[in-house]
Amino acid sequence: MSEYVRFIQRIGLVGLTNILISLSSLIFIPIITKSFTTAEYGMWAQVNTTIALVPNIANLGLPYTMVRFLSAEKDKEKIKDSFYPMISLTFISTLIICLLFLIFGNTIANTLFNGSMQVLYITTIISFFACMNLMLISFFRTFQQMKRYSLFLVLQSYIGVFVSIYLTYAGYDIETVVLGLLTGYVSVFIMMAFLIVKYLGIGIGKWSNLREQLAFALPTIPSNVSSWVVDSSDKYVIGILIGSVAVGCYSPGYALGSILLMFLSPFAVLLPAVLPEHYEKGDMAEVDKYLSYSMKYYLLLTIPAAVGMSVLSKPLLYIITTPEIALGGYMVTPFVCLGAIFMGMYGITNNILILEKNTMILGKLWIVVAISNIVLNLLLIPYLNILGAAIATLLCYILAFAVTAIASKKTMRLPFNIKELSKILIASAIMGIVVYIMHPIGLISVLISIAVGVIVYFAIIFILKAVTMKEIAIFKDLLH
Repeated sequence: MSEYVRFIQRIGLVGLTNILISLSSLIFIPIITKSFTTAEYGMWAQVNTTIALVPNIANLGLPYTMVRFLSAEKDKEKIKDSFYPMISLTFISTLIICLLFLIFGNTIANTLFNGSMQVLYITTIISFFACMNLMLISFFRTFQQMKRYSLFLVLQSYIGVFVSIYLTYAGYDIETVVLGLLTGYVSVFIMMAFLIVKYLGIGIGKWSNLREQLAFALPTIPSNVSSWVVDSSDKYVIGILIGSVAVGCYSPGYALGSILLMFLSPFAVLLPAVLPEHYEKGDMAEVDKYLSYSMKYYLLLTIPAAVGMSVLSKPLLYIITTPEIALGGYMVTPFVCLGAIFMGMYGITNNILILEKNTMILGKLWIVVAISNIVLNLLLIPYLNILGAAIATLLCYILAFAVTAIASKKTMRLPFNIKELSKILIASAIMGIVVYIMHPIGLISVLISIAVGVIVYFAIIFILKAVTMKEIAIFKDLLH
């Protein structure tokens, strides 16, 4: 089996994993929104937003650094020498962040969690395990153990969701339901730590290795934090300016649109692990091939998905949430969908700069993008309500992609084919018109319209020959 076919198989595996993870959050949305008030759901959303933030700071950029520096390493002792200092430093920095959460607990709880100190304590503990788990799961990603990587991601999501569902149906309050998330993180932490220690043994490692690794890692922290600011801080700003009810209306529509980012995850996971080996050998043609095909397949899936999700956002939100949330938040989805497309194009293109170890540009870029996002949110939300936050996010993703494309073009050809992109846009537009004319209402009607839309889209794609016979043959091989 060729290396490229194996790459596509791994893309499919990680893609399926992210679909399952996205479904886990969607499964819980109708349960929590119909069991608690909109304000309480808004608090749940703030918990998840906070859990997503902390690893971006506490992990010091080391998970990605592990992938970049160790993916080609075969010597177990050298792996141990680098891994244990990384995980130890992450442990120390995470403890510091968690202590700061406790020191400023009252202020944080009043601002984000409606004054609930219990939710603050639980969120702090979950954040600790989220940081440690990110380092551990990056180990499996680094050495392309994608089955384990995918399994642990799915377990982390579904254990937490299923326990939260049980607590909800058992009649517990929202503060207790949040505990359900903790069970997923702790369970997966134990399993991953056991496997890694069993493989590497226990050691201290060589802390002298950290100097070069931190020189690569630390400049990515502003990028990671700023990326979170653009992706999630809008919920904080909405909560502060308008209140938790508005966060509750905003979050489901945002969640629908951001589902598109699941198509980016396989490429974001695999490209940094695959490309360095070819780059170090000077095989730039192979690097270009991986980037070009990744961009094509990403756009082939996300553009029609964005069109369909935008057309169906209102009936979908009526199905999975309450009428109050659906009417208040359905217009958010189209802007988030378009933003997700640009974020995905950025996520693939930025591999060019990462291969060049030019992470300083990305760090500076995301500082500017984050500041712009906060300013735009503060300016737009008071006038446009939650729609202002969605527009701010879209504009910032466009800025991030544009600057990255300009910087990357100086060292390597951008992975775009305008002719193929035009065919995808034409097919997506026709599909969107068909689904809009169907005007679906209710679950069955929506499912039928989705099926029709998929058939129409891929029929036009094949008619326009946007997918070559060689690519079709590869996918046939994958099915055997």
